[in-house]
Amino acid sequence: MSVAPSGSTPDHATLTLRYRSDAPEAEGPLTLGQDNMIRCLRHDEPSHMNKQATWTVPPGAELPACLDALRTLAERHAALRTVFPGPADRQPERQHVRAEGEFTVRVIPLADGEDPAARAEAYCWDGRRRAFDLAEEFPLRFALLTRDGAPVLLAVVICHAQLDGVATGLLFQEWITLATGGTLPAPAAPTPVEVAAQEQSAAGQRRTKAALRHWQHILAEQPTSVFADDRIGPNDTLLPTLGIRSVAGAAALERAAARTGASTSAVLLACYAVLTAHRAARSTVVMAALSANRHRPGLADHVGTLAQDALLAVDTDCPDLDTLIGRTQAQALSGYWHATFDAERIWQLIEDVAVRRGARFARHVVVNDLSGTVPPEVAAARPLPPAEPDLAWYPAEPTPTRLMLNVWRTVGCLEFTLHPHPDVLDREEAELFALALLRLLDLAGSRTVALGPAGEIAALSGLPAGRREKARWQRVGSNWVDLDAVADLLRAALPAARDIEVAWEEGELTATVDTGTAPLTPEQAHAAVMAALPGHDTAMAPQRYVLPHATGTGRP
Repeated sequence: MSVAPSGSTPDHATLTLRYRSDAPEAEGPLTLGQDNMIRCLRHDEPSHMNKQATWTVPPGAELPACLDALRTLAERHAALRTVFPGPADRQPERQHVRAEGEFTVRVIPLADGEDPAARAEAYCWDGRRRAFDLAEEFPLRFALLTRDGAPVLLAVVICHAQLDGVATGLLFQEWITLATGGTLPAPAAPTPVEVAAQEQSAAGQRRTKAALRHWQHILAEQPTSVFADDRIGPNDTLLPTLGIRSVAGAAALERAAARTGASTSAVLLACYAVLTAHRAARSTVVMAALSANRHRPGLADHVGTLAQDALLAVDTDCPDLDTLIGRTQAQALSGYWHATFDAERIWQLIEDVAVRRGARFARHVVVNDLSGTVPPEVAAARPLPPAEPDLAWYPAEPTPTRLMLNVWRTVGCLEFTLHPHPDVLDREEAELFALALLRLLDLAGSRTVALGPAGEIAALSGLPAGRREKARWQRVGSNWVDLDAVADLLRAALPAARDIEVAWEEGELTATVDTGTAPLTPEQAHAAVMAALPGHDTAMAPQRYVLPHATGTGRP
């Protein structure tokens, strides 16, 4: 193994490791997962898109063995040797797999009494805030923490363009084997270049077209904003984090899944959906659910990035929770099946539907079940919660949504985090939401729960339902719209207008705009309104523009 010191400071040393794979260089188009994730990386904050992990060090593993294990990972997996050539300000079109190269490992000696987990967290947070150079950089940043020269913990920052959560978990399991001197069979799963070829095949193209139809149906018919009530204001993507841990919750979830015959994921999703629907004061919850996309043949052990959003529309208008669990499982299966798509075409579809509807998909509700990505060894090593249940608040993180549920563990101890926008749930309400979720699981383990207006959710949760009393609310299709917010939107979009009136007339959302002598067509007005729409979640573009010189919808 080639190891060279590449720099040091008083508190750490940086080693450079060279790798050389037996596989030749390779090149091909991006996979759908790579393309989607790179678009997200170019759009969102690095601290949101880059991921982190802490890998335990096997007892007795010495520094040379740890470094050799990391080098072997790089040589085994094409994804770790993959870069995306091209200018940083443009979406790449190709992936290039190197046969050899190098990466660095920072070695950090711990001070006496210093907490390894806290030091690893600090390293990862710092590393997550710096964007990866996709054209050049190795997709993992390592810091090996040592005490008295012996490795104790490995902190890892992960580039989402090359690796998703499942792939990171697979790498951890291999790391454990390699760091203890074990050997592994050659990888059997296809490489990212091979996955891209499968996706470009006729069967792959049929799959992406089916996904487009699935998304179009939901985007065109279902609510674009789940939360639309008196409390909802401008969006803020820096959301607080509530962590919940419960041993009883894991047992209840297992009982509920066994009693209903549904998966634990479906049970959790249904409980999340019905509480969200209660808070939103609407029956249908449109949510983005991150799909691992591992159900495709041969991809269970693929090391790469396959994860994409699944789009679900869960109708909670059911007599009881058992019915909703069954319905949610069916919706989830359909959503996950249609979660392999061409990101560019999906984003164009979102834009086209938004222009036609006058309302853009706001992605208010997100769920990310990561429980399958956490290796059992890591989960089992976690200490039990100090209280039952244990609730703890953590620093705010960039989270571009209104409500997000991350599920980290479901076996032995239920662990999840909730990221609520204060307009949706304040801190007290977020804790009520979490406790209500645990209570629902407990009840679902022994009986069904009545839903609907005369059901049990309001009393069980103690959560307020959304109110639409302070503004001029109007149901427009599947959306709730505040006419005053529409007027504010028009003022922002058309600052030169002298007077703006918004009304619900003859079944249409109508805006009468006095532009004076300035010529303005409905098409120009609609384009300006759509450009100003992001962030105005309780508004939508008028369906009819009445202008001094023309009247029309403004739609193409």
